[in-house]
Amino acid sequence: MTTAQTHLRRMADVLDEARHDPSDEVPPVSLLLGLQRLIPCDCACFSELDVPTRIHVNEQETPYDDWGDVGGDATLEGYWRWRHQHLQCVEVARVHVSPQVTQMTDFMSLRELMHLPIYTEHLRPFKCIAAVALPTAPARTRVYQFFRQDPKPFTDHEMTTLRLMAPHLYAIYQEAALRRRPPVRLTHRELDVLRCLARGMSTPQIAAQLAVTPGTVRKHLENAFGRLGVSSRAAAVARVFPEAVTV
Repeated sequence: MTTAQTHLRRMADVLDEARHDPSDEVPPVSLLLGLQRLIPCDCACFSELDVPTRIHVNEQETPYDDWGDVGGDATLEGYWRWRHQHLQCVEVARVHVSPQVTQMTDFMSLRELMHLPIYTEHLRPFKCIAAVALPTAPARTRVYQFFRQDPKPFTDHEMTTLRLMAPHLYAIYQEAALRRRPPVRLTHRELDVLRCLARGMSTPQIAAQLAVTPGTVRKHLENAFGRLGVSSRAAAVARVFPEAVTV
């Protein structure tokens, strides 16, 4: 086999292992470790963040001795304080309908990054970050990240690997989410409201679309939140439609 064929086989093996992973985690726990074998890095993580509430609703990490220091309260405060400087993160948070693959140098040079508070208060010592952002509900992020202390950017070969893997990562996430998701018992009207939310519509827009009052929309949302056990619109959409951005 050629080098290219061998690499494609390794990619296929990682995906096949994930699809046969017996764990009930979403995504399968073996997938992150498999990706780190394909894209060597100091550490990797998968996370789902509800931006309005600042809550990590799902997080997986590969072993890394200094995660405690990197992810402490001080660095998290630095993240929220300087998040607007993390242009890659800002891009990840935009609504997109297909997986998106980026690395930090797509947005700024290493020299620029290292002079910003987002680096000194949150990202340090990692100088290079590659990301695969999966579609999710508005105001949420769902992303794989690969961190390196080495200042050299991820290679074209590595980024191409992530681009080829990205649609499969999304498909595996969808499959795992559907297997794990328990039945959601909502009324037809509550589902209609949540479908509108998944399209990014405001309360007045939903009221106009469904020919009801804004107060009725809010009541449907209140009832849906109670049934779903969530406290935000983004969390409700992600709970009912975890596999898609729009419905």
